[in-house]
Amino acid sequence: MPKTKTLLLLISTLFVTLSLVACGGGGGSANNAPFALKLEQVASGLVNPVFLTAPPNDARLFIVEQRGRILVLHDGQVLATPFLDISSKISSGGERGLLSMAFHPQYASNGWFFVYFTDLNGDITVERFLVSASNPNVAASAAAAVLSIPHRFAGNHNGGLLAFGPDGMLYVGTGDGGGGGDPQGNAQNNNSLLGKMLRLDVSTLPYTIPSNNPFVGQAGKRVELWAFGLRNPWRFAFDRVANLLYIADVGQSAREEIDVVGSGAAGINYGWNITEGTLCYPGDPCPKQGITLPLIEYAHSEGCSITGGYVYRGAQLPEVSGHYFYSDYCSGWLKSFRYSNGVATEQRTWAVPSVGNITSFGEDSAGELYMLSANGNVYRIARQ
Repeated sequence: MPKTKTLLLLISTLFVTLSLVACGGGGGSANNAPFALKLEQVASGLVNPVFLTAPPNDARLFIVEQRGRILVLHDGQVLATPFLDISSKISSGGERGLLSMAFHPQYASNGWFFVYFTDLNGDITVERFLVSASNPNVAASAAAAVLSIPHRFAGNHNGGLLAFGPDGMLYVGTGDGGGGGDPQGNAQNNNSLLGKMLRLDVSTLPYTIPSNNPFVGQAGKRVELWAFGLRNPWRFAFDRVANLLYIADVGQSAREEIDVVGSGAAGINYGWNITEGTLCYPGDPCPKQGITLPLIEYAHSEGCSITGGYVYRGAQLPEVSGHYFYSDYCSGWLKSFRYSNGVATEQRTWAVPSVGNITSFGEDSAGELYMLSANGNVYRIARQ
């Protein structure tokens, strides 16, 4: 009889343990109650919003519209006058347009911000602007050229993000130049700026090259390069707490991928167009030596185009602190995981309603996260 009671107790304990894992995987609240998320609409009526950000220690949200405008959301209202309107100097439509912006880490003192767009020829362009001296909700019209990369072979695979890393350098994610399968061979060609992650010192212009960029001093290789072998890194993000870089690279026809490396890892080859995710492209066999394979990948039965997000470091949802959130443009689901010692743990699919084609995530100055939809709305990820 005592053995039977002991066995029943062990079975009961195992059942409770499995129930807790199934309910939360580390995402439950302190009292083990189920933890759920919802999407709160914070803005509507926008025209294809593709990015959202905020300056440090600033309560405003800055929303990028693909057609060439940056709008300010303040106290729940979108201001009538755009912060910036460069629609006359960009080509927009498909994967082209005004694609992102980044505030300089010292924006409060220098007023600098940078924008990434495709110009009237389709070339990838990065420019620096200055906020107006008389109105913090409007930018001065003058622009300073930072970077221009020819991109006229095709209209797709423009990359689209620039962001300042924890080292204060400006990182730029470029697509491979377009067309199926990287027909120009740009991603593996280190004499090309396409299909790459670039790292620039923009403390002065023209930009300078950080001395520890991986190809400095190597003949036939561009010194701007930080990493290569990317197809279309539409969105990437730094986790400054864990010193990690997350790259969501849009796949060809079989795999979508998320790569995670240390933020100081230089010269990484992410594989395209030798590999697509962990698969050989266009098929076996292929040499995988020297290639960093993705941490997470999924097949096109689950979506069509990964929309990378951010690691949550806000204060409102401590249950998911350290989780990286991401979505898919076609499927619109919301997923997350926690990176731990080279493994994706606590993988979650969150039960939130579909809100259309997810174009991007955003992060405010407090570390709270947002999802942007092609339906013209912006949603905050919040507690249910």
